[in-house]
Amino acid sequence: MDNENKKDDKSINKNDKSEETSYQANSEDNSLSNVQRVKVLSPGMLVIKRFLRNRLAIIGFIIILFMFIFSFIGGFFSPYDETQVFKHIGTMSKEYVSLSLNEQYRYTSSDENIYNSNMHSKFILAKNKGETNFILDDIKYHISEEGKDFYSIFCLEPIAKITYFRNILSVNLHEGIEMPEEINNYIKTAIEQGETYFKYNSKIYVLDKDGRNYILESTQNVAFESLLIMEKATKDIEVTYEFKYFLRKALMDDEVSIFEYNGERYELIRDEYSISVNHIKPDGKEPYALASEFSIKSISQDVFLSIEFKKELIKTIMSGASSFVYPDEHGEDIEYNILRNNNMYTVKKLTNTHLISIHEQPSLKHWLGTDQHGMDVLTRLMYGGKISLVIGFIVVFLETIIGVVMGGIAGYFGKLTDMVIMRIVDVFNCIPFMPLLIIIGSVMDALDIDPKIRIYYLMLILGVMSWPGIARMVRGQILSLREQEFMIAAEATGLRISRRIFKHLIPNVIPQLIVLATLGLGGIIIYESTLSFLGLGVKFPYASWGNIISGVSTAYEMTNFWFVWIPAGMLILLTVLGFNFVGDGLRDAFDPKMKR
Repeated sequence: MDNENKKDDKSINKNDKSEETSYQANSEDNSLSNVQRVKVLSPGMLVIKRFLRNRLAIIGFIIILFMFIFSFIGGFFSPYDETQVFKHIGTMSKEYVSLSLNEQYRYTSSDENIYNSNMHSKFILAKNKGETNFILDDIKYHISEEGKDFYSIFCLEPIAKITYFRNILSVNLHEGIEMPEEINNYIKTAIEQGETYFKYNSKIYVLDKDGRNYILESTQNVAFESLLIMEKATKDIEVTYEFKYFLRKALMDDEVSIFEYNGERYELIRDEYSISVNHIKPDGKEPYALASEFSIKSISQDVFLSIEFKKELIKTIMSGASSFVYPDEHGEDIEYNILRNNNMYTVKKLTNTHLISIHEQPSLKHWLGTDQHGMDVLTRLMYGGKISLVIGFIVVFLETIIGVVMGGIAGYFGKLTDMVIMRIVDVFNCIPFMPLLIIIGSVMDALDIDPKIRIYYLMLILGVMSWPGIARMVRGQILSLREQEFMIAAEATGLRISRRIFKHLIPNVIPQLIVLATLGLGGIIIYESTLSFLGLGVKFPYASWGNIISGVSTAYEMTNFWFVWIPAGMLILLTVLGFNFVGDGLRDAFDPKMKR
């Protein structure tokens, strides 16, 4: 019996110990669950848990994360630069030659210092009046008609004073002037026949009446006026004034086919619209000059036009054709197109040149094509997103700082301080925000502000103009918080006013500030994009999503170059939506009652 009782006691002790062990284990489990429960119920964890349960908030966070990676990191991996312009070799119709039918007199001068455009104007006036002399700068000039549409201009120099009375001629030479006696007979004959000039030894002398007497003047040929234009045949030939003068005189006789100048012989080949001049040499003939009523000039000074090209061009124009084919220096046939504007003609030539790759379609090289400046759209979107997001964050930071300071002071002190600050807020709210930004943008355009500095001005203006809303919210929150027990305790402990405001009051407003700032970021990006679209925000060559869209301003561009504006518009849309989703998620996480 004793043995059995001992066994029962031992079993009872074992049961007691097992119950005690299980109780201790249960108490330990309960203590761990309480720790976990405290951690879960902490304010920060509760906000995070509520935020993570909001699917739209998570989608918005992912969108914003992608935008940051795309904008701030994408530029480092892009093989192109923000302002890199892409070019390709292609054919382009370029202006090659200009041609006009000459209907006005043009002068050819022996010396531009002696006869110039001012004297040409004087010649036109004198000719229209039927006068044979004109004076400019106290120098007298004589007009001699050599033939049809051909006039020689002589500079006159007085050499003698002549008296002629009753068949008696008296010649008083000026000092230093000598003349042969036989010239007196020419003078006398000219006076008796009423001539105003005569020739002696191939030189012209002019008799200018001075009362009853005459002034004998010698002449120096300084220019000639003609409707014909004479141009040299090759670049290396120097066609002198004297040659042009002799050529023009030779062209007066339609039967002359060969003339001589300085012992050299020249051949005239006439066709319907021009006259070619060949230099006759012992070993053959060499093109020397061309005379026509057409003024032909190449657009580029490096290009010299041959006589054959000019003749073919004149022939084509006079036949009424709009194009012709002529071989270049390599023998390759080139087509030239002729455009007419009254008596002016422009000749265009298809040439290979470096062209900017404007509005190039998406390809493996450019995933989103190129814009109107020939720049890679995808790269510009990366750099543009960086500027747009930086502007948004800096503006929100500025408006938050100003709004917190002004709202905190107004809410805490109240009375007169509150009234003054709130009236300032009312003034800012009465200012038309967008028209003011447009005006300031126009002023910066007029002042020609550097595009890089303009970005900082834009951020400053947006930040200064956007703080009143935050100030109102902070003021309202502080008005209710300053009467709480913890603020009465802080005041009783003797804390400074600035410490009470910024250490105890403002931290209690931070959740609302975070929500407002997040929601405001989207609005700032919209404002920046709008200003850049209007040409008043970020300026070229710097990119922003707004000025990328502004490059497409016509219906044709919108329908044909969708790859320029649709991606930028989608990035703006997604970014604003992302910030709004995150803002809504934070609002619901901080104050779940609002969601109910």
